[in-house]
Amino acid sequence: MSQLDLLVLHGPNLNLLGRREPGTYGHVTLAEIDQRLLTMAAQSASTIESFQENSEGSLIDHIHRALGVKHGLLINPGAYTHTSVAIRDAIAAVELPTVEVHLSNIHRREPFRHHSYIAPVAIGQISGFGANSYFLGLQALIDHLRPS
Repeated sequence: MSQLDLLVLHGPNLNLLGRREPGTYGHVTLAEIDQRLLTMAAQSASTIESFQENSEGSLIDHIHRALGVKHGLLINPGAYTHTSVAIRDAIAAVELPTVEVHLSNIHRREPFRHHSYIAPVAIGQISGFGANSYFLGLQALIDHLRPS
C-alpha cells in the first residue's frame, strides 16, 4: 500500500483542549495535536483528514463516509466511549482498522469510564499519555496498515 489516507475523529468537548480541566487533559490544544498528526502523517507518506464533533450523529456520518475511501481510523470518542453503541456499530460496519485513543487513563478514573464500547471493534486502545496517546496511536495504526 503506497499512500495511506486516514481519518482522525475527536469527540465531544475536545475542542476545549488546553482550557478544559488541564490537570486531567493537559495544556495542549486540539489545533496543536492536529498539526503534529499532519506532520507525522506526511513523514509516513500518509494523509489525514481530521474532524472534531460534539454530536454523536456527526461522528457516525464521518465514519460512514470513510467506507471505501479511508484506510484506517484514529478516534478519541471522548465520553461517547462509555455510552455509544451507535459509534461502536458504525466502526464495526465500515470494517476500518481503528485505534482508540484517550488523553487520560480511563481505567484510573471514575468507574463509569472503565468500560469502552469502542475497544472490542478497535485493533487497539492507547490511553493515559496525554497528547502522546494520539501520536502513539497514529504510529500504531500506520504500522498495522504497513506491516514490516
